[in-house]
Amino acid sequence: MSSQFKTVTIAGGTGTLGYHIADAFLNDGSYDVKILRRKPKTENEKANLLASKGAEIVYIDYDQKDDLVEALKGSDVVISVLGYSDGKLYENQIPLLTAAKEASVKRFIPSEFGSEFKVGVHPTPDGKIKFEEAVMKSGLEYTIIFNGLFQEFLSWIGFDVKNKKATFYADGNKKLHTTSLADVGRYTVETLKMPEARNAVIKVAGATMSLNEYLQEFEKITGSKWEVVVDEEVKHRYKNKIDPIPSPEEDFKATLVQNEQYKDLDNDKFSFTPHPVTEVIEKLVKQAA
Repeated sequence: MSSQFKTVTIAGGTGTLGYHIADAFLNDGSYDVKILRRKPKTENEKANLLASKGAEIVYIDYDQKDDLVEALKGSDVVISVLGYSDGKLYENQIPLLTAAKEASVKRFIPSEFGSEFKVGVHPTPDGKIKFEEAVMKSGLEYTIIFNGLFQEFLSWIGFDVKNKKATFYADGNKKLHTTSLADVGRYTVETLKMPEARNAVIKVAGATMSLNEYLQEFEKITGSKWEVVVDEEVKHRYKNKIDPIPSPEEDFKATLVQNEQYKDLDNDKFSFTPHPVTEVIEKLVKQAA
């Protein structure tokens, strides 16, 4: 497959996911890759690694429109991997979208890379949905990529390797789409070579397994029987302030796990098979040792 695009600019390309997307484009070798980092310039190991592979690292102020437009000139594709740690994912990305349009960028890929949500399920993904709507109305080509949960975050959503304990925020038979960070990068690269990804929503998953099935893999790799705690009422208790009131973080974990999973995947449109989830689980177990 070949691509009509040549220059790709990645905003947030040295972050947890952004680095893997940038690395996938550099490994593909078909693109000139530019990485946007926030001023002031600081020493960064990931930036140095990407630069050593040929990426151009550009330090910009996202609040300075002219600075941002200048940085995006010549870019065919802009990929946003900006985070939402401050809860303002919509506000954080709007300047980038505005500058991309002014700089005559051809395609915009927003900072989605997660699960598909409906409006009102939780305030955090609502910002993503609002921005996706802005991208669709911008006049630029777009691709929205849903890949479920990141496999590297399985520990965060309840699989405690160190203590051999699993906390289920849904019934153990609840299925979850998950994808490794590296495979999200590879999926993103290939969307630029797929005609059907133009102005489309692409849904992929490295694995689709139940909570029980993920647990079985953890138990098999650790060689231990795990304790299982089921807490399906987190969201209800959080919303209604019922003691013990869960933390906002627990509420968000429950939202992610309990969210309805999409059914129609686009995996068959891609040229590669995603890595087995066991590879990531093995890494998580080694990290916890």
